[in-house]
Amino acid sequence: MSIPALFQKGRVLSLEVFPPKPDAPIEVIDGTLNLLAPIKPDYISVTYGAGGSGRSRSVEIAKKILPICDCLSHLTCVGADAQEIDNVLDSLTAAGVENIMALRGDVPKDMDRESAFVHFKHASDLIEHIKDRGGFHVAAACYPEGHPQSDYLEQDVDMVKRKVDAGAELLVTQLFFDNVLFYRFMELLRKRGVTVPVTAGVMPVLNAAQIVRMTLLSGTSVPPDLAKLIARYGDNKEDFKKAGLEFAMNQVSGLMANGVQGIHLYTMNKAEEIIQIIRETGLRSH
Repeated sequence: MSIPALFQKGRVLSLEVFPPKPDAPIEVIDGTLNLLAPIKPDYISVTYGAGGSGRSRSVEIAKKILPICDCLSHLTCVGADAQEIDNVLDSLTAAGVENIMALRGDVPKDMDRESAFVHFKHASDLIEHIKDRGGFHVAAACYPEGHPQSDYLEQDVDMVKRKVDAGAELLVTQLFFDNVLFYRFMELLRKRGVTVPVTAGVMPVLNAAQIVRMTLLSGTSVPPDLAKLIARYGDNKEDFKKAGLEFAMNQVSGLMANGVQGIHLYTMNKAEEIIQIIRETGLRSH
């Protein structure tokens, strides 16, 4: 089914999981998926590591997701040529996947930047390739605070428009902690003529070190109220977890009150906490 079409029926709830580490059995993900299934998300996305590590496992997990709900499978083009991409697309088709999250991807540590983007320089190039090939609905990433490699936000909005013009039918945001920044970004997108559905990516922060790591990787800012939580509870894991869950629930409730088209929760494979957020915010009443 077309995941973008789900947005015509109302607000969409989606979740993201990732494959277990290479030295762990793939069945480790079964427990997470079994716990999440009763929530009845509209779709679950599955990612994989930089440079395509875990790609085969991602396909296997997609097969596990499809009996539960629609699956949005991540696909990056970093370091790949057209034939390699087509091979992955063939495996996704064989698995029954119809929806792809097309991403450029991060350069692996063992690869230089020049060789990483010989065939596909931007996510828009990958999107165009997938659409030309046919058979998939395509989603793309966007960044409410701008991509770290963009000089200013409006430049990044232009890149998002480029992805949509190439064929992206849905946009999923990078994590953010300040809803005001998301609303500002949405205004810029709509003024630029981007009309496809946009779903807001929310990552519950359950420990202080996680915030530091994620903000450094993504260039996401920390608003004052979250900074206060870090200062107050950062040395107490249990108290910080409770405060982090409350912060996430407040963020989700605020987005819902402002008519967001979709909520995409980055689960970090932690099902119990995600279920609590979904139920207490009313994202799902059952």
